[in-house]
Amino acid sequence: MFTGIVQGTAPVVAIDEKPNFRTHVVQLPAEMLPGLALGASVAHNGCCLTVTSIDGDRVSFDLIKETLRLTNLGALQVGDRVNLERAARFSDEIGGHLMSGHIICTAEISKIVTSEHNRQVWFRIANAEYMKYILHKGYIGIDGISLTLGEVVKDRFCVHLIPETLERTTLGKKRLGDVVNIEIDPQTQAIVDTVERVLASREAAMAAAKAISDNLAE
Repeated sequence: MFTGIVQGTAPVVAIDEKPNFRTHVVQLPAEMLPGLALGASVAHNGCCLTVTSIDGDRVSFDLIKETLRLTNLGALQVGDRVNLERAARFSDEIGGHLMSGHIICTAEISKIVTSEHNRQVWFRIANAEYMKYILHKGYIGIDGISLTLGEVVKDRFCVHLIPETLERTTLGKKRLGDVVNIEIDPQTQAIVDTVERVLASREAAMAAAKAISDNLAE
């Protein structure tokens, strides 16, 4: 599990590309290295990856076909930076919201509005079916960053970014057309799916009752 509080950014320093598979090597910040071991989980742009090799501050991670398909990690090139967060421990402060590191889809930056101390960024989600989980003032994970949703309209939504977020994460360098990873809030998803199932069950029961009533009336 993760908290959505990015602990640092780091460059991709090497990529080993194979069919439907790649290994990328990231030069981790010194403060993220203590206690790191093979098999540990580290979120890259919000996607949970497993440490497969450690060589000083150069740490390797494998990306399989599904990860390459669902996330923006397959488009990374040597020199690109990623948002990083190590897995949360029980004693850690939950400064954002609990996140699983499971990316559900991507979104494209469609509009950026910048003022003196703020930035509003609009996103168009790749799979419109997930918009039902994106609610005004709800939580969302964008490239591993826990953020509060602003306006939500049709297939688009926005977030408001403070200077600290712009400085500490890769979002400050994003431009129109860039693609980000999206993780929806699992609690919101559970509530929406449960309500949908209850309503569907109620409608089915009402339809069945009406059919019985119609048959009796004949």
